[in-house]
Amino acid sequence: MADMERYYKELVEGKRKGTADRCLLVLLIGCSYIYALVMRLRAFAYSLGLLPVRRLDKPVIAVGNLVAGGTGKTPTVAWLARRFMAQGKLVAVLSRGYGGNLAGAIHMVSDGQNIHATPEEAGDEPLLLARSIPGLIVIVGADRHRAGLLAQERCNPDVFILDDGFQHMALHRDLNILLMDCERPLANGRTFPAGLMREPPSAMGRADLILLTRCKDNRQVSLPFMTDKPVCRASHELSGYVPLSGGPVVPSSDLSGKRGLAFAGIADPASFFDSLEKSGVHPVATLAFPDHSDYGEDEIAALCRLMTASRSEYLITTEKDAVKLHPHASRLGTVHVAPLELRFSDPGMIDARLDALFRR
Repeated sequence: MADMERYYKELVEGKRKGTADRCLLVLLIGCSYIYALVMRLRAFAYSLGLLPVRRLDKPVIAVGNLVAGGTGKTPTVAWLARRFMAQGKLVAVLSRGYGGNLAGAIHMVSDGQNIHATPEEAGDEPLLLARSIPGLIVIVGADRHRAGLLAQERCNPDVFILDDGFQHMALHRDLNILLMDCERPLANGRTFPAGLMREPPSAMGRADLILLTRCKDNRQVSLPFMTDKPVCRASHELSGYVPLSGGPVVPSSDLSGKRGLAFAGIADPASFFDSLEKSGVHPVATLAFPDHSDYGEDEIAALCRLMTASRSEYLITTEKDAVKLHPHASRLGTVHVAPLELRFSDPGMIDARLDALFRR
């Protein structure tokens, strides 16, 4: 699976130069034009009311992207949830539950008091949010409107956050936040299957706010189809680490001089390893797993072998990976978790749009 994923990414990025590779890419490009047309027609049908758009009684904020993979949706959702909760609001996150085995069924992961699902059932991100933000309501389900109605019936939240919801146009949203990676905002510019874009670039027109993530400096980013859309830049920075069992954040400097193994099963493991280096953590070895790895026997055995071979004193990983490691804690030994902190270049721009939702 990992080899196929690697081959596909190299193919669509033009790194595969063989004759068969080129022929396959031409076929995929032809299919991508059809896919892009279908997505445009779908969005047009929703805009005309030909496809139904349902509503919830409280404000709905959608957080999503155009390019498949890691653009920082989960840290953004977590930041939004904590911000509203600090104001005394009850927050519900509605998620598709990608990677979970509930097969799209509506399920309450957390009612704000107790957690009612495992990572295998709910998926990585919903359980991460439920565990890391006490008091947060998290519900998974393919039908986000029904999921929201369940939240209204049982918890009556003040605001809904639609996780990975930019393409979920069947639910009305009051604020559409589009995340784009500052380094590669449109990847190779092509839609599936010849690229990683879920929709053509024209879909940016639906956004109320564009958030450029993973910004490392002040260089300008050229975005097509932009007119008067407000743009805010943000960076994702590691804020130290916490033990797998939980506890306060410890400065990264405390790991200085210790041998560590970093690993991740996310869309872009290299970005996590780079962030560790910039935060002052210098692992002697790294190991990348496919996105949404389930950390079964093969993955745990690979970690144990590499930890021994590299003479590592500790393991360090992402919050998303950590939610599936608790059953293996005794085998893995010392495991640290590195939480991401979201920092905005213009927090006032975000605050103004969020506060406006409750003045309508």
